[in-house]
Amino acid sequence: MYHIVRYAQPLATSAYRSPWTGFDREISNLFASALADSAPGATRSIPLSVQEDKENLQLTAELPGVAREDVSVELADEVLSLSATRKVSGGEGEQTVTFARSFDLPYAVQADRISAELKDGILRLTLPKAEAAKPRKIAIN
Repeated sequence: MYHIVRYAQPLATSAYRSPWTGFDREISNLFASALADSAPGATRSIPLSVQEDKENLQLTAELPGVAREDVSVELADEVLSLSATRKVSGGEGEQTVTFARSFDLPYAVQADRISAELKDGILRLTLPKAEAAKPRKIAIN
């Protein structure tokens, strides 16, 4: 059985506002980011997934064709930075592709216990939460 979902146009804040307001800007941003990735020397974003449990924050990044020595992981002031380079052979000779991603961690981690593993193009980071960031059960009197 098919269900029809109707689009409800948001109310315009003025009589001259078009339902397409902002759409052209989003399309321009989409094309600008796509073309920037194909430019020589462009830095590409690293695809990343994040999972959290009571003890750790686990990050998985996709870095196909990147060697272990070409990956850099840095933690400074609760900002995690990942970068990697990969050499690509093409019709115009060898080119270097750069990947980078940086973001603020949501809480403090134990920097001395961070572990990283690169296997089959997948980088797995385990960041143990600091004791202050772990959930605690509060007793009610």
